[in-house]
Amino acid sequence: MKKIILAYSGGLDTSVILKWLKEERGYDVVAFTANIGQKESVQDVRSKAIAHGAVDAIVTDLRAEFAESFVFPMLRAAPIYEGYYLLGTSIARPLIAKRLVTLAREHGADSIAHGATGKGNDQVRFELSAYALDPNISVVAPWREWSFKGRADLEDYAKSHNIQVPTTPKDPWSYDGNLLHASYEGGVLEDPWQEPPEGLYRLTNSIPNSPDQPEYVEIEFACGDAVRLNGTSLNPYEILDKLNDIAGRHGVGRVDMVENRYVGIKSRGVYETPGGTLLLHARRAVESLVLDREVLHQRDMLSVQYARLVYNGYWFSPEREALQVYIDHVAKGVTGGAKLKLNKGSCAIVGRRSETSLYDKRLATFEAEDVFRQADAEGFIKINALRLRAHASKSSCKGGIL
Repeated sequence: MKKIILAYSGGLDTSVILKWLKEERGYDVVAFTANIGQKESVQDVRSKAIAHGAVDAIVTDLRAEFAESFVFPMLRAAPIYEGYYLLGTSIARPLIAKRLVTLAREHGADSIAHGATGKGNDQVRFELSAYALDPNISVVAPWREWSFKGRADLEDYAKSHNIQVPTTPKDPWSYDGNLLHASYEGGVLEDPWQEPPEGLYRLTNSIPNSPDQPEYVEIEFACGDAVRLNGTSLNPYEILDKLNDIAGRHGVGRVDMVENRYVGIKSRGVYETPGGTLLLHARRAVESLVLDREVLHQRDMLSVQYARLVYNGYWFSPEREALQVYIDHVAKGVTGGAKLKLNKGSCAIVGRRSETSLYDKRLATFEAEDVFRQADAEGFIKINALRLRAHASKSSCKGGIL
């Protein structure tokens, strides 16, 4: 029989997919589950996959690789998609795809499969990554092929094939989680006017349940990456894991937005990115001290493009890799520390410092100094006003452009 590697979570969709690939398509299925820091346990996934017909089931701890080789390089670009989204799901998909392709080679399979729907972004992210890594790989996407229309059809199929999966009608939304974030879509969230139920959130406290007293956090960066938390040296996984706990306790990191999917559909998503939010604010605080103005502005313009590439699934594209070279070059200068104050859902930057700071108090002060000759500003303004005055003098509107 043909062999296929399935990205398997153990939930309703992938459990049905496993059986469908075996019964309807004639595959020997190897189930693969990545531990990338999701809060739900992956301990029983292997036995569940075998019970549902997989010829083998593999669970791999990828948390350290996820943090070090995907999340931290991405964060060096300070990317945000459409003003809010910190790309938590987007950055996890290329790592999963990479491991699927690797397992396909190791097991002699020529195909991989995923449970992403034909309406979403994940199908694009999985498949673009897979094809970039192995142009000859074959991808099976059951949601684009089978006759099932929705969750009710899957539940009926599961019952008829004795597939034991938990159903949670009290949670009428989809969930995806990893070390960087948790995301929620669908169900009651499909009405963009409807406030998300408080019971939805898994990583962050509500404001009433967060501590009354503020907490201060100090994050130190070296050559672009966070390396110390409150004076203790930690690796990327440890820093992100601890920051998730700290920020989540204070209700920091929630986002509710309507975004534009790559396939052209607007979608409402609710996200929690507690630790990532702190890292973003701390990084920008240090960058404000150490990066040249034009370099920072240029990086920020490219960050928008970088975020779009990650969101749309182009992590392994030549353009993202080329852009990463620039991003990493700029990030080398980001060394220093930031102090954040967390309280009732807010994250305020209250201090920043760096040995290589370009901030000069003598220049910035409003008090008397002998470094900057204020009279020089007149010539600076007049030179920069030349084109504006020329335009105003030729304007057809009386009195210039007004």
